[in-house]
Amino acid sequence: MIETQAFSKLKPLAESIKQIHLKSLFTGDVNRFEQFHVQTEHLLYDFSKQKINSEVLHELLNLATESDLQPWIEKLFSGEKINQTEDRAAWHTALRDINNPLTEVAQQWRKMEHIVDLMHSHQLRGFSGNAITDVVNIGVGGSDLGPLMVTYALESDKLSIAPEIHFVSTLDARQLQRLLKKLNPSTTLFIIASKSFTTIDTLSLAETAKEWIEEASPSNESTLRHFIGISTNPTKMTEWGILPQLQLEFWDWVGGRYSLWSSIGLSIAFKLGMRGYKDLLAGAHAMDIHFKTMPFAENIPVLLGLVGIWNTNFLDLKAQAILPYDSRLKYFASYLEQLEMESNGKSTRRDGTATTYRTCPVLWGEVGPNAQHAFYQLLHQGTERIMSDFILFTQGQSNSERAKFHQNLNIANCLAQSRALMVGKSSKDLNKNYPGDQVSNTLLLNQLDAFHLGLLVALYEHKVFVQSVVWKINPFDQWGVELGKKLAMDILAHIETHTTEKLDTSTAGILNTIWKQNNEN
Repeated sequence: MIETQAFSKLKPLAESIKQIHLKSLFTGDVNRFEQFHVQTEHLLYDFSKQKINSEVLHELLNLATESDLQPWIEKLFSGEKINQTEDRAAWHTALRDINNPLTEVAQQWRKMEHIVDLMHSHQLRGFSGNAITDVVNIGVGGSDLGPLMVTYALESDKLSIAPEIHFVSTLDARQLQRLLKKLNPSTTLFIIASKSFTTIDTLSLAETAKEWIEEASPSNESTLRHFIGISTNPTKMTEWGILPQLQLEFWDWVGGRYSLWSSIGLSIAFKLGMRGYKDLLAGAHAMDIHFKTMPFAENIPVLLGLVGIWNTNFLDLKAQAILPYDSRLKYFASYLEQLEMESNGKSTRRDGTATTYRTCPVLWGEVGPNAQHAFYQLLHQGTERIMSDFILFTQGQSNSERAKFHQNLNIANCLAQSRALMVGKSSKDLNKNYPGDQVSNTLLLNQLDAFHLGLLVALYEHKVFVQSVVWKINPFDQWGVELGKKLAMDILAHIETHTTEKLDTSTAGILNTIWKQNNEN
């Protein structure tokens, strides 16, 4: 990044614009919104509340060109092995073209659709012969966050014939045990979602679920009717006991945090039906086409990514708030935390050298109205400079007069907060002084349905990719996660053998305290 001509031109521009209050950019340009927003049929992106001008935007676009963004976009969509550290493609976009699917993708869609049809026709039955009424998705990371976020957001679109969907991901098993107390083993189905089908977190929870079914089930064969496996590893699924007809597969070129577009999305299809699930895919595909074909100056993922780079690397903003103004997006910020920080939380470039610049900011967020009464205080009067994304929908949850009133109040709050962060309010009483000058984006979508949610998720995926290209990092591996898993297994071995040899004194001290307290109890 720093080798480009655009970078050398952006640095002095940043020093100059830092001295200008954001609100003065509006007072000096009545056409600012017109210049700094892009609108498509389904989405409006307003970045006029960013500290940029036409010269900055011009150089940011040059930065994208000098970083070879267009060739990298073509590599992404062609299935080239751009995840070089794992020698894999990152071809999740291939899962979203429902009109021209790859052969192996089409085969899995057919098998997935058959299972969904069995569920919705009450032909998927447990050991008692009764139809399944509850489905528990057991997975971690992308196998949990994606389906959880989508099913919660689209709860109002749930089919009347759909089962209840539950999610379990916490390793301590309390979440699972609490859920099992409410469920009937004879009518409960478990989805075991694991890319490798070796993740100890997931498999330990799966074993607990199997033991629960076995206590009530008359035979091993009837027990296994309560488990569907989703993985890239059919051999491991079979070894665990997943019946062949209840195995769904995906491929190593689908990263975990991109896997909701694959058969990992089975829980979504159970709730919405395959038609609803394919609407989600269609929305993502519409964003794929936009990203692939639009010029950079009109390309929303490109602009969103470049604005983030401007804030991170030139204006020195270290944190990003995600603020959806719709309670249905309760888990959206959590989803983006994984998507962005696991993808771009890297300090090594593709060529193996260390970065000499910051990459991914710290992401956090909450549904806007809740956040207003929590951490907005920091945004308005704290010492940190933060970049924020406000996400808003034109339509509310219904057309009743009361619902319209609530939606209007919601819109007013969202726009008021982004405006207050921009303009601030001066006061001689410092307790009531609001500096303003906080930058933000606003994303306005028509409505929250499967199509628009797919569009929104794909937008952020491509934003992450744009930034990875400019930062020259690989966004598709996560070796830091792997290290934690390895060390956990090493410490587990120490726990099981009751030894602390070769452990650091902190870890050893904590383990000794745990053992001592357990003995006393």
